[in-house]
Amino acid sequence: MSKRIDSWTSAKLRGEKRVLVTAYDYPFARLAEEAGIDGVLVGDSLGMVVQGHRDTLQVTLEQMAYHTEMVARACSHTLVFADLPLGSYEESPAQCWRSASTLLRAGAEVIKWEGGLEFREHLEFCAARGLNVCVHLGLTPQRLRQWGGFQRQGTTPEAADRLAKEALTLAQSGARFLLLEAVPADLAAQISAESPIPVIGIGAGPSTDAQVLVLHDVLGFGKAPPFARAFVDGADLLRRGLADYAQAVREQHFPTATRKR
Repeated sequence: MSKRIDSWTSAKLRGEKRVLVTAYDYPFARLAEEAGIDGVLVGDSLGMVVQGHRDTLQVTLEQMAYHTEMVARACSHTLVFADLPLGSYEESPAQCWRSASTLLRAGAEVIKWEGGLEFREHLEFCAARGLNVCVHLGLTPQRLRQWGGFQRQGTTPEAADRLAKEALTLAQSGARFLLLEAVPADLAAQISAESPIPVIGIGAGPSTDAQVLVLHDVLGFGKAPPFARAFVDGADLLRRGLADYAQAVREQHFPTATRKR
């Protein structure tokens, strides 16, 4: 296990929270590292926040590798996670390993995929070959069209019990990280307490070992989901900067004439 991943497990044992954001290119990944963010996720959320699609289903493995390469160049000590997009891993453990290898070569250290026990064979196959896997449970965006929209998961006693047992089984089967999305806070707290591996939450309350948010939600680009928070009005800041630039050009205040020597 790499020292960076080992440090996350040690932080969990000490009760120290870790922080992740998504990033999709070199400049923002560099800023995240400079800000002291612990992990950067190259998420297939790029389909929505970068490409402008209504969901993540259009993203390809080639696109994920392209963005992972940019992010990895910026991260000298920040842990880099990368998503396997829809259609790149579900078919077989061998397909999953090949796709994960593509993202490893691009610079990712942890590979994340959506789905639990239905991919247990994939997990065991890849973990046996040294792959650091983050399993994504709860609300899995790649299945939104199947579900008909964003729906919280684990909201009944039966569903919560299944999810808790699934999380523990996956940790015992070789997962290095678990990501819980849009599950009740008390369920996320229970799973985090029982899990031997770090649990990352998004829309899952405050008790997980780490939190992740989409970078564009943190920076105030567009309307953030209810569980997120914009920590700066980045959209307004950039609009004002661009408007000031345009005004300076139109009023001939920029560029200024250079003096001849």
